[in-house]
This record gives sequence, structure tokens and C-alpha cells, in this order.
Amino acid sequence: MTDEAEWVAVDWGTTNLRVWGVGASGEVVFARTSDQGMSRLQPDAYSGVLAGLLADRFAPTGPPIDVLICGMAGARQGWTEAPYLDAPADLGDLASRSVAPPMPETRWAARILPGICQRQAGAEDVMRGEETQLLGLGTLWAGFDGVVCMPGTHSKWVRLAGRRVERFATAMTGELFEVLRTHSVLRHSLAGPLDGPHRDRGFAAGLDAGAASPQALSATLFKVRAASLLSARPADWCAGFLSGLLIGSEIGAQRDWIGAGEIAIVGDGSLATLYREGVSAIGGKARIVDGTEATLAGLKTARQLR
Repeated sequence: MTDEAEWVAVDWGTTNLRVWGVGASGEVVFARTSDQGMSRLQPDAYSGVLAGLLADRFAPTGPPIDVLICGMAGARQGWTEAPYLDAPADLGDLASRSVAPPMPETRWAARILPGICQRQAGAEDVMRGEETQLLGLGTLWAGFDGVVCMPGTHSKWVRLAGRRVERFATAMTGELFEVLRTHSVLRHSLAGPLDGPHRDRGFAAGLDAGAASPQALSATLFKVRAASLLSARPADWCAGFLSGLLIGSEIGAQRDWIGAGEIAIVGDGSLATLYREGVSAIGGKARIVDGTEATLAGLKTARQLR
């Protein structure tokens, strides 16, 4: 066993689990990943999964080890519910509103950070995990004040003023792509390699269409099928068009959020790049902030504020 970390940071998502052992100076001593996300677990399984990931990194006895957790472990159907903060919300309050889940292993002093909700009639919305990334954004982009786009299965658009979440909205863009790809008539036009040489051209065409007329999304979706039948568009072009159309429609519908200032896109990999292209397509400016770095920075900051 190597030297112990001082504390443990955890991002517990719906599908995956990420764990970092953090040293006294904030350095990452070790990192672990697991497919034991919330969707696979019953509440009484969480403590065993976490202990199993940490067992070989810590002695069985010793002083308590802080474990700070964000994400879906705090959902109603997760480990222990961490009640939402109401927006407008001060991200500096996350740590003080954390909850302690049942953890029979004596060394782990676990706390789960809350999410944020918006209760106004007609604007009801929730987030879990993204609030920690927003707290981390303030460390990675000092003085940020503006709009944050957080692409994903359920994308978030957030108006952030320092550490204050003023308002936010969710777009089910990633999930909608998967539903249409696997369960709609469009699946017949997506039966083949989806990452081929025609995908970029399809994406550009879909992005232009979606950004120009987001209100016409439902009427434009069938063009995926029609282009395949009548213009012999291959599956990779159709997949690109569908992706671009959905992302373009999401961004176009949020046009009133995007002003002259540079927005932050908090995300990972190629998806964040696609959203930056989409923001550029409507004349906006955007900078990508790595989503994993934002999560870890947020957990570190939350622990300092406890």
C-alpha cells in the first residue's frame, strides 16, 4: 500500500462512478473508475461499492477519512437523498447542506453534496452533479460571470454570477438522439457505420437547419429519413445530420441566453467541440472547460468551504 491520500473525492453518476484520492496539497494520489453508477445499485449497496474501491489504498484502521460525493448518489432513488438548494442559489452553501449517508465502515466519513432545483411554476427544473462543476468553474476560470452550457444526455444552460446560480434550463438533447436512433422510424436510415467520412458534412447541414429554425425541429426531423430514401444519403451522413439538427435546435432555442460575452462550455471531448461549433454558427463566442477538471475542482472547493 502506498501513502494514504488525505481525503477522497467522488463523482457518482447514473452510469459510472469516479473516485480520486487527494493529497494534502491538492494533488491526485490515485484515481479509480467503475461502472457501478446509480442505475445499477440499490441503496444498501453503495457503501460496499465505495469501500471496495478504497480498500487497497487505506489501512483498515486509523483516523477518519473524509469522502465528499457529488452526483446521483444524492438523488431520491440513490444512496441517501440530499435535498436540493433552491435557485437562485449560492454555490458556497453546497458543503453546509451536505448529508451523511449510512457508512458502516468506520474509516469513511462520507458526505453527499446537494443538487439545485428551480421551483417557479412553468420553469421547474433540477440538476445534480452540474452544481459541483459550476463551483469548480470559478476556480478554473477566475472571475467568470455569464452563461454556462453543459452538454450531455441532459444538457444544462446556466446563468452564473460568480458563485450564484441565477437560473438554469435543461435540454434532453443527448437522450433524444438515442431514442430517435434506436426507437423511431429514423433508425432505418441509421443502420450502418455512423462515424464514416460523410458525418461531418451531415452535421454541418443539420446544425445550420436547427440553429436557423429551432421551432421547426419536429418538422425537420423526418428529413433524416427522406434524405436517405430520396438522395441516397448514407448512415454516417444521416447520423451527423440528426446530431447537428438536435444540437443546432438546442442552441438556437437558447439564443436569448447568448450575448456578446464568451460563454463557458463545460464538457468533455468531441461533444464540447460540437457545441462550440454550434455557438459559433449563431455568432456567439465560447471557451471549453474540461468537465472532469471542473468536477474535481468543485469538490476541492466545496471541501475548503465546509
